[in-house]
Amino acid sequence: MSGGELPGEAYVAALAGFRNMNVHRLGALLRRHTPREAWAVVLGEARPHGLIAKVLADRDVAPTWKRCAAERPPEAVWQRCCELGLLVLPYGHPRYPGGLLDDRQPPPVLFVLGDLGLLAGRRAAMVGTRNATADGREAARSIGHGLAAAGVHVVSGLARGIDGWAHRGVLAAEGEGRPIGVVASGLDVVYPREHRDLWKAVANCGLLLSEAPPGIAPEPHRFPLRNRIIAALSEVVVVVESRESGGSLITTAEAIERDIPVMAVPGPVGRRSAAGTNHLLCDGAAPVTSAADVLTALSFQHSRSAVLPADLRARPRAGDLAVYRELATEPRTIDGMALAIGAELVEVAMALARLESAGWVSQADGWFECVGSPLR
Repeated sequence: MSGGELPGEAYVAALAGFRNMNVHRLGALLRRHTPREAWAVVLGEARPHGLIAKVLADRDVAPTWKRCAAERPPEAVWQRCCELGLLVLPYGHPRYPGGLLDDRQPPPVLFVLGDLGLLAGRRAAMVGTRNATADGREAARSIGHGLAAAGVHVVSGLARGIDGWAHRGVLAAEGEGRPIGVVASGLDVVYPREHRDLWKAVANCGLLLSEAPPGIAPEPHRFPLRNRIIAALSEVVVVVESRESGGSLITTAEAIERDIPVMAVPGPVGRRSAAGTNHLLCDGAAPVTSAADVLTALSFQHSRSAVLPADLRARPRAGDLAVYRELATEPRTIDGMALAIGAELVEVAMALARLESAGWVSQADGWFECVGSPLR
């Protein structure tokens, strides 16, 4: 297959596996360039624009990307995607999940295996510790089974412990609910290895998603990024067991930032595996004692159930509009913005933080630019 015959998705798939290519950089690259242009930019054959021009000023980035381009040619990456039967969805693709389009940190590309139509159904995330107790495993299995029996799809990370048991409960149910797994590696790199059969079952009757292309290992930094997708795809997040810190609490933090309800299964006082969930309950999370509690919450939560794209971003406060409108002219650093509008650094930094959190601006390597549909 010659380079001219490759679809744009092939270039995006290859770029997503580059070293030094984080979510911010890939997003900036694809906002300003078509996939083929983006490939030419990383090879030094085309002029970069926007934030990516600032990123390439780093002396280490350009040579690293050129080496990666030689190691991961788009022809080879695309062939692997086709062999695996993956759907590759760059941001803005007609089949890209509508619920992620206006997310505060949308994946620049998603790799999909299974039934993407499940995202049109009701969805609850179930997360928790990898070191689950027997009680926690049974609670995850039972609640997952009950949700699936009622037709609710269960989103989780396919990790050891609570995640895996929640999906086992879903697979054992006879209802219309299906498992949705969001993983931190390429869809051909099963992690943990003992979940190989579980991955296959989820892919066969449910949906597997990743923002990592084939062949990419589950590197530590990919797990927190995976957790934001779990939260963003869900209407409610249920924590079954959690210690005082860990990935499940990262997922709940991402949910809270997106105004997604968080629920928790109470645990015995003094048990470490319940420290995080009990703390969530003290902070106002609704308790879960069975699938019925989650179903009750879902009956009142319909704002995120639609998959049609909609701009859900909160309109910036009046004081932040000057920053946004100045930034619409060209990318700027915090210092540059302060000079441009004659404001204090702290004031500008806070405004940019609010705009980024709401999804109006994005940053890469300290440079900010406007994203999404323009603010009128």
